[in-house]
Amino acid sequence: MPLFFRDRGGADPQSDRVYAAYEIAHTVVDFLAAISFLVGSILFFYAAYQVPATWLFVIGSAFFCLKPTLRLAREIHLWRVGSVEALAKRAEETR
Repeated sequence: MPLFFRDRGGADPQSDRVYAAYEIAHTVVDFLAAISFLVGSILFFYAAYQVPATWLFVIGSAFFCLKPTLRLAREIHLWRVGSVEALAKRAEETR
């Protein structure tokens, strides 16, 4: 299937497992980014905690940067586990 193709109908079980694992990782990273920003925002109300709050914002930003990296890694992984014939067929279908 082409990179970043959302319709997963008829995918093989191995591709489904790979896709699910990356989706779980993406969700965990998303959750960690949100928690980092939430806690950092709360800590930012107190002058004594502004440095840790700033670090939580940096950590949350790093998590947000990791999200598209996970998506790209997932697509490359799915592309690599597919057979050459299936990839050629999908390429023809997208033209």
